[in-house]
Amino acid sequence: MTTPSEDLLRRAYVAFNARDVDTILALMAADVDWPNAFEGGRVLGRDLVRAYWARQFEQIDPEVTPTAFAELADGRIAVDVHQVVRTPDGELISEGDVVHVYVLADGLVQRMDVQDGPA
Repeated sequence: MTTPSEDLLRRAYVAFNARDVDTILALMAADVDWPNAFEGGRVLGRDLVRAYWARQFEQIDPEVTPTAFAELADGRIAVDVHQVVRTPDGELISEGDVVHVYVLADGLVQRMDVQDGPA
């Protein structure tokens, strides 16, 4: 049985892989704090996340598959993710595992951070 937090994040990954940005943004707080893992830095707010992903999807085709979920002692949710990144033409750029760490508030994603390797 999954928790509400895991269910929310699983829906977000499915939507991300389908490029259903509107669905993902609806799962985020209006002032979401999101890593700009592609260009560096961070973006704040749904509009900037949307713009970031638009730029990203023009240049790369990432697919992220969650493999494990864990609630950390401080309440954050760590998600082990297998990530495959290809060019728009399908050429493999990279493949590996990372950890996405989420802060949820009021049933929405408030912040996400990326760590290398499994949790």
